[in-house]
Amino acid sequence: MKGVFDFVIMPKEDRYNNTKTIGGQELILNTELQNHNFVSRIGIVIATPATNPTGICKGDEVILHHNVFRRFRDIRGEEKNSRSYYKDNMYFVSPDQIFAYKRIYKWIPLDGFNFVKPLKENKMFSINFEKPLMGVLKYKDPSLKSVKEGDLVGFRPGAEYEFIINKEKLYRVPTNLITIKYEYQGDEEEYNPSWTASS
Repeated sequence: MKGVFDFVIMPKEDRYNNTKTIGGQELILNTELQNHNFVSRIGIVIATPATNPTGICKGDEVILHHNVFRRFRDIRGEEKNSRSYYKDNMYFVSPDQIFAYKRIYKWIPLDGFNFVKPLKENKMFSINFEKPLMGVLKYKDPSLKSVKEGDLVGFRPGAEYEFIINKEKLYRVPTNLITIKYEYQGDEEEYNPSWTASS
């Protein structure tokens, strides 16, 4: 089975990541079907399309849009699969719904996307955990030439979209929304909430 333009992908584990095991007991974190925060966003490529300019191969892990595996209720309240669903836990996924793929141990973003690690807020009286609109560039769009991985970058408001990758909280930031490269001041500390360790 091979699509002309679409990948065939299965969830790496389950469609939803809404449970955690604590002290040997399973805790359900969310019971809402439509909450995108608990939809799995990592899949395994079963088949590549006939037209494939991405470099993604069969067997690669990929980071996906949350709507691929998501279920929803229609206007009658009936539970439905996403339009990507094919059969037997397989989904047709267009290239624009894939943000990165894993080659050996390294994640490689597709053109147009970057992944940025937030910084811990160090202002004494701030109520925020993270510094707004800046972070460390962890995985870089191959076409972005002005910065390198490990650089401190700033981005426009609303650009960040949260993912958990390798037990790290990262923001997916489109390349055209990265606005500035900062110089390190020496007091920067990457921020990773404790709950990501059990993700």
